[in-house]
Amino acid sequence: TRMQFKIPTPIQAQAIPPALLGKDVLGTAQTGTGKTLCYGIACLNKLLTDKGSGALIICPTRELAVQISEVLTGLIEHKMNIKSATLIGGESMQKQLRQLRKRPRLVIGTPGRLNDHLQRKSLRLNETYFLVLDETDRILDMGFTPQIEKILRYVPKKHQTLLFSATLPVNILRLAEKYLNQ
Repeated sequence: TRMQFKIPTPIQAQAIPPALLGKDVLGTAQTGTGKTLCYGIACLNKLLTDKGSGALIICPTRELAVQISEVLTGLIEHKMNIKSATLIGGESMQKQLRQLRKRPRLVIGTPGRLNDHLQRKSLRLNETYFLVLDETDRILDMGFTPQIEKILRYVPKKHQTLLFSATLPVNILRLAEKYLNQ
């Protein structure tokens, strides 16, 4: 309501209900169709209803991570008490370490910087229940598969995964078969 959305886009109408039910989702739609809100709404709902859970959103570029962070923090009201951290290369490590010391439950980042923090042991993903790979096609095209696989070793086996992409090449379908349930 605050953001004045009245009618969901087709991808939102199809993806939000199963995501709210805790199901894994593979969503594809053109850029600009509201995919961020598809997983953003379900993500924040999970963080509000399960105070012990965390969320991790992985994206291929710093610019996209910042954009996602702005959209989602725009949805978070102060009284919700959901802290977030944006972990991207090219930004101050000290600033990110300060964000992590506040124990954020919502982490948005790029594969390289997420792995940096995992190696430093400044990032813990053991309470991550909600996992999103946004622009999955670009993540794979940019060669991040080994880094994604390293990150996923730190995420609990039992979690919800959402993959969103503008296109569905064969390598995404293979990734979906490997990481998505039903």
